[in-house]
Amino acid sequence: MIKITAKPIDVQKVIDTASSLGAGAVNVFIGTVRDNAHRKNVRWLEYEAYESMAVAEIRMIIEEAAHRWKLMGWAVSHRVGTLRPGEVAVVVAVSAAHRKESFEACEFIIDAIKAKVPIWKKEVFEGGEEWISANPSMVINVN
Repeated sequence: MIKITAKPIDVQKVIDTASSLGAGAVNVFIGTVRDNAHRKNVRWLEYEAYESMAVAEIRMIIEEAAHRWKLMGWAVSHRVGTLRPGEVAVVVAVSAAHRKESFEACEFIIDAIKAKVPIWKKEVFEGGEEWISANPSMVINVN
């Protein structure tokens, strides 16, 4: 399952989709909106995506991870739209025979999503806003 959605993510559904009875490990990454960034109070985030390209890129990332770590199951869901602090922005779940494979694959997938997938984030904070690039060293100031 790869899902880009404006609705709240059903974390348990992502976990259930990735789970496998033959797996010895299920690893889950849940990315949430924090209330601060760059020493500023975050009011909300706005996520935008080029959905068809994002899904295709996530699929390629998953295929690579599944090959490298012999995944038994996987699922990814990412929010778009306006999210407030505390809300879930992204969930990645994988299952594998062993915990090391599961941890490594999950980390690889979320890192690759952040680096390669066309999903953009605008942080709206007290006193301004910034579009945040997939590359954290590149911040685009709006104000």
